[in-house]
Amino acid sequence: MDELIGQLAAKAGIDEAVAEKTIGIILGFLRSEGPSDKVQALIDKIPGAEAAIAASSNSGGLARLMGGGLMALGTKLMGLGLGMGEIQSIARELFKFGRDKIGADQMGEIIAGTPGLSQFA
Repeated sequence: MDELIGQLAAKAGIDEAVAEKTIGIILGFLRSEGPSDKVQALIDKIPGAEAAIAASSNSGGLARLMGGGLMALGTKLMGLGLGMGEIQSIARELFKFGRDKIGADQMGEIIAGTPGLSQFA
């Protein structure tokens, strides 16, 4: 997890604490919206992912009022102070990391199986 946090923070130019929260929010989104078996395989390959998801899941508020899906994800990430460019950069880096961990085919299935996600791949 530290490796991923460092990569995301460096690539997006954000603080490591924000990067960790971002990872938790995105993985939590993938878990709820994507193909669960494929997403769980990815989560299992990232030490500390479960803790990051748990830590980020309590940030409901406005995002919860908007429902679920990609809009709620964007609202949560913008709530951390991230702009759209940073979110896209983080998503691309996270998907690249995922391809390294579980393979391009499985990561492709997660992206294809999660509504709206392909625009960030």
